[in-house]
Amino acid sequence: MQASRHAAPTILPIGSDADLAWVRQRVRQAAAELGFGLVQQTKLVTAASELARNTLVHGGGGHVELTPLGLGSSNGLRLAFVDTGPGIRDLEQAMTDGYTSGGGLGLGMSGAKRLVQEFEVDSRPGEGTTVTVTAWATAVPPSRPGA
Repeated sequence: MQASRHAAPTILPIGSDADLAWVRQRVRQAAAELGFGLVQQTKLVTAASELARNTLVHGGGGHVELTPLGLGSSNGLRLAFVDTGPGIRDLEQAMTDGYTSGGGLGLGMSGAKRLVQEFEVDSRPGEGTTVTVTAWATAVPPSRPGA
């Protein structure tokens, strides 16, 4: 059985367009530090951008929890986008390819789902939504300076 390791999550607020830019920057930085290749970083940042915008626009704001993961020699990054908004009325429709309520990248949640290895939605009417995605790096983690 492979050893599993998790670091404490970093929590970033999502309450403005400026926060969206900060979330994208921090996700890219964390993915790079965990050894994600450039294409993997771009996919994860794109998914994070879409989900952070959804958190702001549809959920009224909230936060994202960035959690570095390790399983054996593999590194991953879990992102949990949390809001206390109205919830997703029709999750099946929201997950339909091509569905967008406007204002985002046009990927929708189904597009974000295709960009990561793991995707989960917990939405409760009147209580809010949590969308959790996890991506795993296939590249070897970057070498440390002086190593």
